[in-house]
Amino acid sequence: MSPDFIEVRGARQHNLKNINLKIPKNQFVVFTGLSGSGKSSLAFDTIYAEGLRRYVESLSSYASQFLGLMAKPDCDSNDG
Repeated sequence: MSPDFIEVRGARQHNLKNINLKIPKNQFVVFTGLSGSGKSSLAFDTIYAEGLRRYVESLSSYASQFLGLMAKPDCDSNDG
């Protein structure tokens, strides 16, 4: 059974500086903050990139050759 949250540890993508957080699953989550605080870096460059990378790795090698592989996000771990 998968955990009830997505846990990001040590995110250092773009302007994120060693961020640790737990995001609950199956709930509406909003990232707010000042301009340049790393909201998009967290949402797209860290969480989305890791999810897409795991999805593409689960496909057959024939199918994944057409999608390409994104670079692994710069973080210590991404679980959930």
